[in-house]
Amino acid sequence: MTGRARLVCVMGVSAAGKSTVGAALAQALQVPFADADDLHPQANRTKMASGTPLTDDDRWPWLDAVGACFAASGDGLVMACSALRRVYRDRIRAHAPEVVFVHLDGTRELFAARATARTDHFMPASLLTSQLDTLERLDPDEVGVVADVAAPVDEIVARVAAALAVLSAGR
Repeated sequence: MTGRARLVCVMGVSAAGKSTVGAALAQALQVPFADADDLHPQANRTKMASGTPLTDDDRWPWLDAVGACFAASGDGLVMACSALRRVYRDRIRAHAPEVVFVHLDGTRELFAARATARTDHFMPASLLTSQLDTLERLDPDEVGVVADVAAPVDEIVARVAAALAVLSAGR
């Protein structure tokens, strides 16, 4: 993959493995990795940590910051970002139309087990249901890849990198 085609948003619900897969994918693509969670203002982090889901009004400035990071990245970027709804992905694409989305998909049971086992994240497991209820899968007209997170990380990365190469060749 070359140039702007190396803008990849690894999306999905909490505990899907966005940061883990995203960092490994960035290494495989030889581009920087960023986590959109780091772009949340403290008010958003506090709200989520208390078990309160964010509203769209909470998300818009954050999504604009995510899109701006993609737009400013010259040599490519892989970013972990929930991007659960089409309108959120559209907001990111308004800044950087070349972003390709990688949806990390799996079962509710797998995500719940992972979320419950985490102790170092501000997002409580109690918000998983609201995230799953909010999730809108990639539409057929959205450039992207769906990856099953039940596989080991190295397999997920290999499959996603191969799919991204095919997408890039077709652009």
